[in-house]
Amino acid sequence: MCGVVGIVGQSAVNQALYDALTVLQHRGQDAAGIVTCDKNQLFLRKNNGLVRDVFSTHHMIQLLGNMGVGHVRYPTAGCSSSAEAQPFYVNSPYGIVLAHNGNLTNADELKKDLYRDDLRHINTESDSEILLNVFAHELQRQSMGKTQIETNDIFLAVSHVHQRCHGAYAVAIMIIGFGIVAFRDPYGIRPLVYGQRKTEQGMAYMVASESVALDVLGFKRIADVQPGEAVLMDTKGRLYQKQCSLSHCHSPCMFEYVYLARPDSIIDDISVYKARLRMGEALAEKLLRCYPKHDIDVVIPIPDTSRTASLQLANSLGLKYREGFIKNRYIGRTFIMPGQKQRKKSVRQKLNAIDLEFKNKNVLLVDDSIVRGTTSKQIIQMARDAGAKKVYFASAAPAVRYPNVYGIDMPAASELMAYNRTEEEIAEKIGADWLLYQDLDDLVAAVKTKKSANVQRFDTSCFNGEYVTDVSPDYIQRLEKKRSEKAKKKREKLNKDKTIVDLYNRDGNG
Repeated sequence: MCGVVGIVGQSAVNQALYDALTVLQHRGQDAAGIVTCDKNQLFLRKNNGLVRDVFSTHHMIQLLGNMGVGHVRYPTAGCSSSAEAQPFYVNSPYGIVLAHNGNLTNADELKKDLYRDDLRHINTESDSEILLNVFAHELQRQSMGKTQIETNDIFLAVSHVHQRCHGAYAVAIMIIGFGIVAFRDPYGIRPLVYGQRKTEQGMAYMVASESVALDVLGFKRIADVQPGEAVLMDTKGRLYQKQCSLSHCHSPCMFEYVYLARPDSIIDDISVYKARLRMGEALAEKLLRCYPKHDIDVVIPIPDTSRTASLQLANSLGLKYREGFIKNRYIGRTFIMPGQKQRKKSVRQKLNAIDLEFKNKNVLLVDDSIVRGTTSKQIIQMARDAGAKKVYFASAAPAVRYPNVYGIDMPAASELMAYNRTEEEIAEKIGADWLLYQDLDDLVAAVKTKKSANVQRFDTSCFNGEYVTDVSPDYIQRLEKKRSEKAKKKREKLNKDKTIVDLYNRDGNG
């Protein structure tokens, strides 16, 4: 999960890109980057850390130009590395900069093809650099010998990208001398939306991972980039669109609505906020079916993502709704922290219980989902320590039993709390008196609306193991080895050792 943004206008875009990335900060807190273009010269700033820490005033002043792309990142393979911070750049053809959200499931094969057939070198372990080089190679084929790029060259290049690249990708690409290109994979797994704003200097266009970024900057939402579609926004204020995939099946990731996206975003014509309200209603109905004689005194959400569903659940059941946990907003989202040790440590730092809301009460805690179970177990213990008599737990999503292969760092299947466990076993493991999961059919019904008629299905693979693209058991196995906590610890040690060696050599002691 990452956040991307691209803006092309008639005035400086550095501040707008910065503001957009702060709005998309929830999508990645590992690294941030911006590249702008002024008079065919690129200006770059990227590093590990939050947006506010990566960019200072002197960095912003140096980001010149009326066009640029930005990115916030979290590592889908585990540990952090500033070398893999985006955007990425390649000089040929024309000069191309890419910001990518998603994950290519055939990255290893593509990397070999790029070296053997396209004679291109990949410098990092990031599949985003692979995607950039595939696009660059295809654009070079289409525009061979031309000093001036044509829109059809770009459309043809995107169509060949769709043929070669498998998996999930929502992309904002800046081409020097042309403008911004935005496209999604033929399944539209990761979100991407674009809009426009009239200014005194002329028309400005913007593309971003979520519509809330457009709202904050005063851009009027035009539409979501459709699966397989390419949207071109040039420096002269013109907009072009074309479907570049021969076959496409609109299948957005369900986890965007459950957890990833901000509630004030609209993704594929679906209000995330209203979808979460309906999740709460459906969960309340199931609770009454399963526990008609429940003894719940109060409903308490686990902030922040579950608040909307929790409030609606409480209203539907006629129960008290209380804020029982106070969140330290300076601690990042534990779900996307790179190591298990760091996740465990951060939960207690992030949340503090208000004893008055728990003492001598039977409490229903509501969360958006249970992935590793690390957070859930600690929070339930916090509720008991605060004096709760009984602690029940409800998840607005079904049990997460399978890894996500489309850009979310869900761990190896064996590290998921629900892996090979019944609901009763999970409840015992996390310390709840009983546990309630949302049914998958109810979740789909809560998200799907009449307005989202173009959505043919949802990717619910982490709940039922049914992937919308071709994913082989061999790939799942390789991914599990790469994403396991053991593999992450090994990479972290290698990175730490490399840092020590670099510092040793830099200080002249080598």
